[in-house]
Amino acid sequence: GMGWVLLGVGVLLALYTLLRHGLRSAPRPRVRPELRGRTAIVTGGSSGIGAATALELARCGARVILATRSARRGEAAASRIRRETGNSEVQFMHLDLASLRSVRAFASTFLRQEPQLHILINNAGVSAGGTTEDGFSLPFQVNHLGHFLLTQLLLERLRSCAPSRVVIVASSAHCAGRLHPESLGRPPSGLFSTFQDYCDSKLANVLHARELATREQGTQVTCYAVHPGFVNTSLFRYAPLWLKPLLLPLAWLLFLDASEGAQVVLDCATQDGLEPLSGRYFTDCGPRLPWPAGRDDRLARALWEGSERLVGL
Repeated sequence: GMGWVLLGVGVLLALYTLLRHGLRSAPRPRVRPELRGRTAIVTGGSSGIGAATALELARCGARVILATRSARRGEAAASRIRRETGNSEVQFMHLDLASLRSVRAFASTFLRQEPQLHILINNAGVSAGGTTEDGFSLPFQVNHLGHFLLTQLLLERLRSCAPSRVVIVASSAHCAGRLHPESLGRPPSGLFSTFQDYCDSKLANVLHARELATREQGTQVTCYAVHPGFVNTSLFRYAPLWLKPLLLPLAWLLFLDASEGAQVVLDCATQDGLEPLSGRYFTDCGPRLPWPAGRDDRLARALWEGSERLVGL
């Protein structure tokens, strides 16, 4: 009885492990440039892809600001990264993207305290539904609007320190995104509204990078949208309970871990010679065409103008 059960479990585990390693190729080691004397901001830098990105930037010698909502997690991540890299230039600064007031406060503190900015990584993201204090849908504001405002407030500094880069963490979920300029920031209706909202915000990320690149031509500020791969991060915290037992084994089996997902983000932030590809969408295979809505220049412009209006710029 019990022996057979244990044997069955053992066989399943062995299969699982074989599958996991068979389905995922070993990542190729990347050589990263020396970043001493350069300053980077990573939003959502206390966990997941953000923390893995920040760790690697610190390893290359950059001064890294972890812009995160939770002071406890932010301070803990900063001290862990300082300890692991021996780089003392890793700091936490409070930023809550669900509050435009907090975005403005962060930007003014940063500009007052930090003379330089070379790399801005707009990484923080949520997949939960809800509404912010500013009255916008939570995923749309955290994933797009808050980052849009942050980027605009820091743009002058990025220009004065050029060549500099903005990396926006998007997702292949932009394929299901639908943006209507007249109803930007309002949660979509319907059964899967939270999922739709997330996809819409990721389409906004792809279009934001595209339009920013157009507007910054000739300034040496370049911009890239990135799909980091399917990464097993805390984003799944908000999955419905019935879905979690299905998602978690799948995530463990097929999805990348955070440090693997961070590689393409780091490529776009640091790799030489990417300037001509500003505005493009990247996966771990390099530049890729986004889905048709992600190449719609009229929509990109409408999103930009609508975003300016919503954040009061």
